[in-house]
Amino acid sequence: MTSHSLYQPRFKPLGTLRALAFGLAIGFAAPVFADNLPEVQRLIKQGQFPQALEKVDAYLSSKPKDAQGRFLKGLIFTEMNRPGDAVAVFTKLTEDYPELPEPYNNLAVLYAQQKQYDKARTALEMAIRTHPSYAIAYENLGDVYAKLASQAYDKALQLDNSNAATQNKLALIRDLISTSSKPNVRPTAPAPTAPAAPVAAAKPVATVVAAPNASVVTTTQGAASTSLAKPVASAPVAAAPAPMKADPAADEVAKALANWAGAWSRKDVKGYLSQYAASFTPPKGMSRNAWEDEREQRIAGKSGKISVSYDEPQITINGDKATAKFRQHYKATGLSTSTTKTLVFVRSGNKWLIQEENSR
Repeated sequence: MTSHSLYQPRFKPLGTLRALAFGLAIGFAAPVFADNLPEVQRLIKQGQFPQALEKVDAYLSSKPKDAQGRFLKGLIFTEMNRPGDAVAVFTKLTEDYPELPEPYNNLAVLYAQQKQYDKARTALEMAIRTHPSYAIAYENLGDVYAKLASQAYDKALQLDNSNAATQNKLALIRDLISTSSKPNVRPTAPAPTAPAAPVAAAKPVATVVAAPNASVVTTTQGAASTSLAKPVASAPVAAAPAPMKADPAADEVAKALANWAGAWSRKDVKGYLSQYAASFTPPKGMSRNAWEDEREQRIAGKSGKISVSYDEPQITINGDKATAKFRQHYKATGLSTSTTKTLVFVRSGNKWLIQEENSR
């Protein structure tokens, strides 16, 4: 996904989750969108959420697939304390736009507020898979891991309260949580103008394991300001993670992999089959037509929901061929499996398509 410098007005933080809190901020590109969206932005900033919802619904009535408008609606639901509706909006966005990391990230924010930290972790991992250089998702994932660690240490002490090592670890995590909740306030300024992009990003209000440049969102009477969480150590952290230096072709293959898994999870048979090259050889000597019929039966013909996720893939590029190796996790009604999978992609025009598929 192309990265844009966005002007990001800030809105009030969401409610605190004991030691772990997140807030939402939405980024708008400088060029004007449709007439309704700047007005929706103004209404949200002023806290007039019912009016903003009415405006965005009117906008979406003529453009129901518009990602920016739909994301705004999810944000409004969040601010109106309607998390179920917000989750539904962001979930549908991940299904319709699996290449966008922001809806996954904001789903994680909502799940964390509900203390569903495993779901939050999964959503953040999906955000990172779709956009490996998405720093906000890495930061949020660190917060979620810290909360999960705290819960695990606490459970360990319930089972064995004499374990001094576990007591020390739990105390350290809680101390880090306490330290990171005392921000130093620094003002922020809008970024340079950039092309419009249907994106919005979640920011942690108080990080669990603090790091330099961890954003904390605050608002005073409509005037936005950004705080920086106090770092645990003064050593600088790289401005951007290493994946940004990766071969662009590897990012393209990663997106193709995400589209393949996303279509499968949505039970979108047409989208799923479109990820396979004309030269793909079906397994077990099956004809292409027989293999496609079997896949349709196993995907669209399966009752209930399907979830296909995977661990961080190892991608190697060799000219117009690429190999992706990863651990795949499949869940459906009455079935949960994990498989080591290798997909061989070939470049076809401006796309990467699957030529070989092997599991073990």
